[in-house]
Amino acid sequence: MTARLRPIEAVTAPAAAVPERRGACPALDAPMQTGDGLLLRLSPATGGVSPNQLSALCDSALRHGNGTVEVTARGSFQFRGFDDESAARFAEDVAEAGIAVRTGVPVDISPLAGQDPAEIANPRPIANAIRDGIASRGLRTRLAPKISVVVDGGGRISLDTLVADVRLKAVRIDGEVAWALAIGGDAAHAVPLGHHDATTAISVALAILAKIAFLGPQARGRDLAPNDQHAAPGPASSPDTQANPAPSAMDAWRYPLSDRRVALRIALPFGSTTAETLSRWAQEAQARGVTDIRPAPLRGLLAICPGNASSLGLRAVAANLGFITGDDVRTAIAACPGAPACAAGRIATRAVAEEAARLLAGHASTLPAIHVSGCAKGCARPAAAAITVVGVESGGALVVDGTTRATPVAYTNSEELASAIAATVRAYQRETPADGGGLPAAAHARIAAAFEERDR
Repeated sequence: MTARLRPIEAVTAPAAAVPERRGACPALDAPMQTGDGLLLRLSPATGGVSPNQLSALCDSALRHGNGTVEVTARGSFQFRGFDDESAARFAEDVAEAGIAVRTGVPVDISPLAGQDPAEIANPRPIANAIRDGIASRGLRTRLAPKISVVVDGGGRISLDTLVADVRLKAVRIDGEVAWALAIGGDAAHAVPLGHHDATTAISVALAILAKIAFLGPQARGRDLAPNDQHAAPGPASSPDTQANPAPSAMDAWRYPLSDRRVALRIALPFGSTTAETLSRWAQEAQARGVTDIRPAPLRGLLAICPGNASSLGLRAVAANLGFITGDDVRTAIAACPGAPACAAGRIATRAVAEEAARLLAGHASTLPAIHVSGCAKGCARPAAAAITVVGVESGGALVVDGTTRATPVAYTNSEELASAIAATVRAYQRETPADGGGLPAAAHARIAAAFEERDR
């Protein structure tokens, strides 16, 4: 297939680019200090862990940390509440459990890659080649710590919401598989740069990463911009992004795999649970013949079950333990740990989010995206949300259709912040045009009034 992308030399840094503070990501060998101690993050190199290994992680988190277990939006495990000594002991337990940990620049793929009958193409070979290319070119130490790559095969586990510096997604053009390339954002906001066959896609992705590295250790994909985006050549025909014909999903939370096993998806409420609860679920998974549990994007877990009956039984156990196993208001709400777990948090975000979810119960299918953030960093959801509430010294600040860093339209000092969020969401739903178009300017004022009403 002929490449439909302008040469990488045509992608340059904007003349007035403003350097951003260098970020950092917590890791097993580089914990991050937070309000409740050190935070450790790990991604299994194989994609998943056995139930026994997950139980071992939970037991170690109870012995050495505060027993909080999280799954991030990108699908990594996080453990909280360590000091220097206990973090080292936890790392020793990880090694003793035989869990290899992924290192280097994250190159994210679906946790079902290569086993999903709905995939347009298996992303794993491309992801492996990009990882190898980063290592062989010595790019890892020259790139910003939060640089990431997404390679999406177009299967049932969408990676569209993940922000990445370089994105590749399988599409079909004139019956052929191609890889759509974009830089600097999630699927909705990244800058598209055309389509390639697999070999060229790998080469161009590595060239872009090299260009980012050349700009310096603070540079990100968003710092690259086409000289004239409107002049960028597009595909000869519109890509068909429909998945391959495959057996229908049993439901939105269970997927038949190519080897006749069944993947059961569950979600952690706001991405968090206790080590005791997760260990109990892992033990039940072991009893039902599960051999592999994989952290998944959007703060979930995938249990690879031997068949339909075991997936149904394990799903019932998960529901009884408080995990999300179907339509649930909480899936529309992103909430970081907040105060007091995070030193930067100004509000108890997850308590607020839980109460707001209770007030909005029964409307899971119609809720807009909601983000409750302890501060302006927006760790739980870097992308824009319909309703964003940011913790400030006096209470909460409201942003409509924006990120945590956008200018707020209203503030509240109310102790009933959850009620204010619920009222604001209902106002947003009333104001949203039936045709799905953008909100008129006057609607923002009415939505802001609903948020502030709780203080009157």
